Amino acid sequence: MKPIRQLVLLAVAAVLAAGAEAKPHKPSKQAKAKSAKTAKAQARPAVLSRAAAPVAVAALPLAGAAARPPVTVSDSGPEPLLAKVFKEIEANRLDNALQLAENLLRQYPNFRLGHLIKGDLLLARAQPISGFGTMSGAPTEKVADLRAEAVARLKGYREKPPANFLPRYLLQMPPDQRFAIVVDTQKSRLYVYENDATSGRPRFVADYYVSQGKLGADKVSEGDKKTPIGVYHVTANLPKQKLADLYGTGAYPINYPNEWDKRQGRSGSGIWLHGTPSDTFSRPPRASDGCVVLANPDLDAVAKNLQIGLTPVIISNSVEWLSLDDWSKERGELNRSIDAWRADWESRDTERFLRHYSKRFQGSGQNFDQFAAQKRQVNAGKEWIKVKADNLSVFRNPGKEEVVVVTFDQDYRSNNLSNVMKKRQYWVREDGKWKIIYEGAA
Repeated sequence: MKPIRQLVLLAVAAVLAAGAEAKPHKPSKQAKAKSAKTAKAQARPAVLSRAAAPVAVAALPLAGAAARPPVTVSDSGPEPLLAKVFKEIEANRLDNALQLAENLLRQYPNFRLGHLIKGDLLLARAQPISGFGTMSGAPTEKVADLRAEAVARLKGYREKPPANFLPRYLLQMPPDQRFAIVVDTQKSRLYVYENDATSGRPRFVADYYVSQGKLGADKVSEGDKKTPIGVYHVTANLPKQKLADLYGTGAYPINYPNEWDKRQGRSGSGIWLHGTPSDTFSRPPRASDGCVVLANPDLDAVAKNLQIGLTPVIISNSVEWLSLDDWSKERGELNRSIDAWRADWESRDTERFLRHYSKRFQGSGQNFDQFAAQKRQVNAGKEWIKVKADNLSVFRNPGKEEVVVVTFDQDYRSNNLSNVMKKRQYWVREDGKWKIIYEGAA
């Protein structure tokens, strides 16, 4: 093999597969020692040095007819085979790499990245190649998208959630809520957590590559091509038969904008979890108009765990992780605040009850003063009050603001009124204390 060809092929492995076989991130001793502080799951990033920047791949057309995806697809999808391909390239075993690339395409016939890798290996047999997509006529923008996808997939494959750490957001799930979805937009990764009744805490079960908005995350307005950040819930199941081919095997709308979004002046609509067109296995990391997009086999796998109106979809720019001790402390603090609110309501001490509400409270068309006046008037006619809060869920909102979304089945009884409803509250931390800034029917 000519030296220049070998050098460039090694650059492929260096850029795209750096650390692909590395072990998952382990938290440092310093991070473990800090009490009640957030630990970020940041495994060593792939090194993209300028010297290794040229990447050898060539653009090849896709196979004519779209074959069906494999019946069984692991949560890692094509990533394990991708990692093996680059490992063989790095070891200069190009025939082995080509065989693995062909195996990859047999399993995922419409995987454009796989076709580019195969094209690179074939072209390297005939001539030296000096850069990423240097084959005549290769579309620069699409080649760059595929390179970004390769980096995102391989980094996601090797950087699994750290052991004995949990997403900060999943503080409590009710018994009937079987799974929760957490999306990390920076890593282009969707994590599935199961509500483990035995341990009483979420348990990591699977993760998938995803695409987000063309202009990234933190959606603010209609048409800004961004994916929202926040705590949402799946609201519907739109079957393939009612959708354009763009959305793949199905779509699951979420409740963006939620009440907190509206309060922050955020607008827009039509944010879904959905699949890919029938002739496309996957899309680049930034490719949608704001939706979270999965490959069709991955969407089908995730869909089995979605409960309409119940499953949370928490979208974060970068997932924050808590040790089990810190997670338990944060959960306990919030549960005590919620229970104190319920007990003070039962006490009929209106002023003590109102101390649980922010002066910035808005709910059911009332501000704090209006809400307080109504409570004083209502409580004056009460001889006793009993309040139950069952099926409690507590999810922390991603982002800079300290906001928690609390949902529960409220059973209110008094001497002259009984009422059962599903209630949702937004709690904020003010002066070191958790207070309710919004409440209404869920």
